[in-house]
Amino acid sequence: MKNENKRTEDGTPLKTELDKIKTEFTDEEIRSQIKSYGQDFTTPREKIRILYLDDERDELESFQSLFRRIFEVHIASTPEKAYEILKTKNVHIVLTDQRMDLMTGVEFLESIVEDYPDPVRILVTGYSDITAVINSINQGQVYKYISKPYPREAMQKSIENAAEVYFLRKDRQELIQKLTRACSQLEFLLRQGSLDV
Repeated sequence: MKNENKRTEDGTPLKTELDKIKTEFTDEEIRSQIKSYGQDFTTPREKIRILYLDDERDELESFQSLFRRIFEVHIASTPEKAYEILKTKNVHIVLTDQRMDLMTGVEFLESIVEDYPDPVRILVTGYSDITAVINSINQGQVYKYISKPYPREAMQKSIENAAEVYFLRKDRQELIQKLTRACSQLEFLLRQGSLDV
């Protein structure tokens, strides 16, 4: 069926509607509007920001040198330093070693849940302590458990997957807010329309 035979919802021939749009907007403006359609519903992806807490400086420096070109890496060798980073940087992923002198990784993750619920949490440890794994999932809300030593590619993939979870959650929250706002505006307009009648 040709465009001239098609009609819009109100019965206007589609060709007439297209001609009307072309008189109001330049081709460049139309292309720009089509290109941007729907983009305001999701936030553009940022560089993934990671906080890695481990009391072994060599491990932190090795991690930073491996991933600093791909991600924005922040390292901390004490929980206090990690708390400072969480206060000043909007991190997407929190990695922590399980066995540390001042507190365990599970205890650290559990301590940040209330104040920093959004970052996705990953527990990294050289020990296969099943109790720690269970506790981390239950108390620290851990997304993934990674054993040391880890292959570089596997760690990178785990971080990227965790970041995708973070961004999808954020997109969903933003979309819900935008839809709620749009519904409120529509409800207001409907009320206004009913008052005018």
